[in-house]
Amino acid sequence: MIGLISAQTKSMQGLFKTYCIIGDPIDHSLSPAMHNAAFNSVGLNSVYIAFRVPKGELEVSLSSLRANHISGFNVTIPHKIGIMQYIDKLDPSAKKANAVNTVHHVGDAFKGYNTDVQGFMEPLRKRRISLNGMRILLIGSGGAARAIIAALSNEEGISHITIANRTKKNALELITMASNLGLKADFTGMEYLGEHAFKSNLIINSTPSGMNDEQSIVDFEHISKDSIVYDIVYNPIVTNLIEQAKNAKATVIYGYEMLLAQGSKAFEIWTGINAPLEAMKKALFGRFGEPL
Repeated sequence: MIGLISAQTKSMQGLFKTYCIIGDPIDHSLSPAMHNAAFNSVGLNSVYIAFRVPKGELEVSLSSLRANHISGFNVTIPHKIGIMQYIDKLDPSAKKANAVNTVHHVGDAFKGYNTDVQGFMEPLRKRRISLNGMRILLIGSGGAARAIIAALSNEEGISHITIANRTKKNALELITMASNLGLKADFTGMEYLGEHAFKSNLIINSTPSGMNDEQSIVDFEHISKDSIVYDIVYNPIVTNLIEQAKNAKATVIYGYEMLLAQGSKAFEIWTGINAPLEAMKKALFGRFGEPL
């Protein structure tokens, strides 16, 4: 990573800006295609690259990015929480979520944001879905789940949130966060997932499950046709959970919708320019357009 950025910086320093995404795994990421299309669309001389950063290499990798004057970067699994200790300034969105997914290198400082907060809500708002009175099942308790809880805390009238997770300790930390933000939440083990899913108005998968074409963690028999299923996994676009929700005749929200919304916000933070959404969409779907 150090060699690649150094070569770019030395050969074209001052002529273009470099951005990236860090995480592990990273090969699945659609962010490079989406952001490079955006830069090209508005005529910015910038490039966006994906870097695999294993969990134990976060600190040294961030030092390398800082030394090589990275202009900005996105953060994905497993670093959204761990990166907090290395950020110089925090935007209110990151403070509220207690997680960072977007960093802007301003002067000598890394400023952290959480564009997942806005990105999560955008697809719901587009569909004019009110969360008033809803019972919500949130699967997972990582960095993305923290952003989702922060987003939900801005909404009025949510009845209850059940957090399903393999590790109870992590779920309890998220429940405490939810309570501090004025939300009612409790925990359930994964063995009771189907029971809670069927009683929920909104089912959210915030885990990586589905990224490798795994069998859905909730099958169609435990999804009501009156519910909404929101899978934040975006690659593959149609996960097995989305397929199960369609079989149940439920409303589905795709992970790419959140990807596009949070990515456009990150683009605007870095550049000060309105994101070229059509160019970014075309990079994701090509000439075939969005899935039905």
